[in-house]
Amino acid sequence: MTTRTQHTFCRICEATCGLTATIDGDQVVRVEPDADHVVTRGYSCIKGLRYHEIHHSPDRLRAPLKRIGDRFEEISWEQALDEIGRKVRQLVGDHGGDSVSAYLGNPISFSLLPPILTAAFLQGLGSRNLFQTGSQDCNNKFVVAERMYGFPFIQPFPDVDRIGCLIIIGSNPAVSRGSFIQLPDPIRRLRAIESRGGRVFHVNPRRTETAKQLGTQVFIRPDTDVYFLLSFLHEVLSRGAVDQTRLGKFMRGFDHLRSIADPWPAERTAAITGVSASMLRSMVAAYLDADGAALHLSTGVNQGSHGTLAFWVQEAINAVSGNLDRKGGTLVGRGYVDGFPKLARKGGHTMRKDVSRVGRLPSVADTFPAGLMADEILTPGDGRVRALFCVSGNPLLTVPNSNGRLEKALKSLELLVVIDIFKNETANHAHYILPGSSAFQRPDLPFVFQSLMGVQPVPYAQYTDALVPLEGEQRDETMILLQLAKASGSRLFGSRVASGALKTWMSLGLTPERFLGLMARGFRLGSLDSLRREPHGRLLEPHRPGDFLGARVVTDDNLVDLAPPDLVAAAADLEADFEFELARRGALKLISKREPLSHNSWLHKHPRFVEGKRSTKYVYMHPADAERIGVQSGAMVEVRSSVASVRVPVQITEEMMVGAVALPHGWGHQEADGLRVASKTTGANVNLLAADGPEALEYFSGMAKLNGIWVEVAPYADGRRN
Repeated sequence: MTTRTQHTFCRICEATCGLTATIDGDQVVRVEPDADHVVTRGYSCIKGLRYHEIHHSPDRLRAPLKRIGDRFEEISWEQALDEIGRKVRQLVGDHGGDSVSAYLGNPISFSLLPPILTAAFLQGLGSRNLFQTGSQDCNNKFVVAERMYGFPFIQPFPDVDRIGCLIIIGSNPAVSRGSFIQLPDPIRRLRAIESRGGRVFHVNPRRTETAKQLGTQVFIRPDTDVYFLLSFLHEVLSRGAVDQTRLGKFMRGFDHLRSIADPWPAERTAAITGVSASMLRSMVAAYLDADGAALHLSTGVNQGSHGTLAFWVQEAINAVSGNLDRKGGTLVGRGYVDGFPKLARKGGHTMRKDVSRVGRLPSVADTFPAGLMADEILTPGDGRVRALFCVSGNPLLTVPNSNGRLEKALKSLELLVVIDIFKNETANHAHYILPGSSAFQRPDLPFVFQSLMGVQPVPYAQYTDALVPLEGEQRDETMILLQLAKASGSRLFGSRVASGALKTWMSLGLTPERFLGLMARGFRLGSLDSLRREPHGRLLEPHRPGDFLGARVVTDDNLVDLAPPDLVAAAADLEADFEFELARRGALKLISKREPLSHNSWLHKHPRFVEGKRSTKYVYMHPADAERIGVQSGAMVEVRSSVASVRVPVQITEEMMVGAVALPHGWGHQEADGLRVASKTTGANVNLLAADGPEALEYFSGMAKLNGIWVEVAPYADGRRN
């Protein structure tokens, strides 16, 4: 067969790096960085360059499966859709729409259509019960954006290629490639800040892979970031470093903001953060002296006790200092649809004002917290969840306390349908498993963060065709969701017109490619053929600093709200937590950790990524803590929280600050009989140590506390590995 090359882009993370694939027949035999890509220009991480080996794994699902007793049997799509559809109709008829739910996972969230259609499917059934990974890592940012700017998807990001001072808190771009900012080739771009005379600071409980290569390391005790930020704000205000012109013209609530900063001078918070007053003041000085600066916090802070308050204070600092909507400060992208936030807010999209049945926690971006899934399934009463569609997710590894109540809950469901490319731990409990597509089998446009939020320092668009065809009975998730909607009687989006149009188009041969073509025209990108003629991407109009404030803020009065009342009230209650932190300064606190050769819970399928010493995970701790506990590197230890315990080997390193330990997330595949590579690894699931349920979640965002968990670490007596 003739070998050919095709340009595409990676969909493992937000960087969406440009790739060039070499294809022999139906086999992707090599993946390389696209040297001519308009933004990534020859950069890709090793995970994207090995994705074809994941795609061609012999463990890929190739036919629908139905549970028969304690085993799975292949069935036809017609049988699967008919039986699933009849069960959904029965449940909705007997118990109402909320009896059916869905969990939207990663990596399908980095494609455009399936996340939209998953929500549309539930809306069409009359269900509010969509759960997704945002309540594990980023919902706090949606909460703050809605209050400050008027819409959840308005997310300022650092103007990284022109910035003068960047303070990175709880993030490790060398491994994650950033979050809520598209940041391929992060080390080159961060080094460029220093090359032009700027400063980069890393505020983190460990010296990350990024901090090892550039910038200034500032150790901070886990889950104390909100106090650091309040002291930073206190110092900015003490210096009078407020842009009074912008403040008076574009913002409100400054007096309330000042009042929440007053109690937190740097000397006071240093006692629990570990960041000295002199270090904090030197950072403030660098931030204020720079020609454009930004604070940028990410997952490590999001997942703490006060992720929402911390992000609010950060955004307020960037705003009052004059760095919001400024060249070299933070920018607000337009996305592909200019005016989308205003239109969406007017229609109430992603801005539901309801609360969960259990715990009365508010919905965020039209979803409920995944940490409530077990409660919503197990708690009797009207609206109890009885069916779950799990779309490209593995909540048994990613949701807190998953091997406890959630596993029991999944087993109790009347219907569990998993749509995935592998039979993972969650799928082991399914009634039906439907084989989906890999990223190489889907046509695509960039996912919602780029297309609608525009979190791109350099705006561009790109379309990719599918590289290779589906195999066996695999189907594109777009078509699976449309077919499930038809079988289940779902009026997509809750609209008779939209549902009827989509079903008509399906009968006329609507394909995902044609669907994307319609969206591309709706995004004013032209036809797919025009995008195909620019296979390395199409540069779009660059950002115009100064076009957000006074023009695209969509609060009721078009002003940035510096002091949302409920956040101000919550900040006033921080004293009790501060005193608790003071009293436990000597106790260990656990943080999660992303690894260079894994991504969430699904890249342990790659043999090269988990060979040798990488076949397990380690708990990382400082030599002083190891000496106090009495362990050496390689020894087995037990890590205990108030919820559970795990056993792992220890790795002693001065990369950790004293009093903090780190456990990588995404491990724990030993029971996954459908993952022949991952099941041979021996790492434990760190999320077992986190609590679920309404009392354990942060109220505003519904996020689980996955960082800053109080733990004890002790030698494991018999030394056996978990």
